[in-house]
Amino acid sequence: MLLTVLTVQINNSEKGVINMTKTSSEQKRCSILNSMVDNIYRPEIPGIVDLVVNSCSDRGCFDHLEAAVIPSREALIEIIDLIKDILFPGYFGDQTVDKNTLPYHLGNEITELFSKLSEQITNSIIHECNRHDEECTECIDRGHEETLRFLKKIPEIRSMLASDIIATYEGDPAAKNYDEIIFSYPGIFAMTVYRSAHELHKQGISIIPRIMTEYAHSVVGIDIHPGANIGKGFFIDHGTGVVIGETCEIGDNVRIYQGVTLGSLSFPKDETGKLIRDKKRHPTIENDVVIYSNATILGGDTVIGARTVIGGNVWITKSVPPDTKVVIEEPRLIFKEKK
Repeated sequence: MLLTVLTVQINNSEKGVINMTKTSSEQKRCSILNSMVDNIYRPEIPGIVDLVVNSCSDRGCFDHLEAAVIPSREALIEIIDLIKDILFPGYFGDQTVDKNTLPYHLGNEITELFSKLSEQITNSIIHECNRHDEECTECIDRGHEETLRFLKKIPEIRSMLASDIIATYEGDPAAKNYDEIIFSYPGIFAMTVYRSAHELHKQGISIIPRIMTEYAHSVVGIDIHPGANIGKGFFIDHGTGVVIGETCEIGDNVRIYQGVTLGSLSFPKDETGKLIRDKKRHPTIENDVVIYSNATILGGDTVIGARTVIGGNVWITKSVPPDTKVVIEEPRLIFKEKK
């Protein structure tokens, strides 16, 4: 048995603090023992490697062998941080920015974004060509062209986000100022990523937009598909558990609360039993609608008319006319005295 030397240190308040340390000889014995045990079990590893390699020939195994490099999730997270810094100069990063240094600062940031994003978009395009067994003669050129198209959309993205921030401030009495909203509100982070990913989605870039929005989903718990179309002045309050599906159409000045689902009612299949894709499956929300917490609105034919208020916890699968208030029947509450 190895012995551990205990030393007791007494601080100024005369309280004992036990500090457990090992002598150098004991550390050496532990290292030797660990090496001996390691040598006993290590010979099992080659057999396990063979087992795992052989399992890759099974139909249930997904791999990406002998194929082009796919977009990197880690690189795209860095790109999201760059985009945030460009959209909100001076808010993020470790540099102080003023009017004089703004052109230099944005010049560096946009140049870096061009380099990093063009690499990822090119990887995405090459991957898509290989997946469909197509010739990839202009993939690199197209990757750079699509990156420039996205960069030219930055002012438009910024304008849409500004309307979201203003809507958030005007809709939340707890918001003290715009800075607080930009720095800390999960809905604004989700919308920053969504509005950027949505532009790439419209450009026909595969994989990257979904990686971006699912990263935001993992960070703040708000799941917005990059294919959804969302108007200006969109306010997500609290946000946790919000789901907005791929074919949702959302108008201007819409406000939704935590737990709202704008989803699909059913998943139609073709004659071979495969899911039919590229069909409108999610609801349309017109201008100036308010949807309170945990409401569920489903179906591609479902339209929520302008200026309608949807109460909490409702389940809606059919259209609602404009200027309507929808609430569930008031529940019967039971009060019991504590014994």
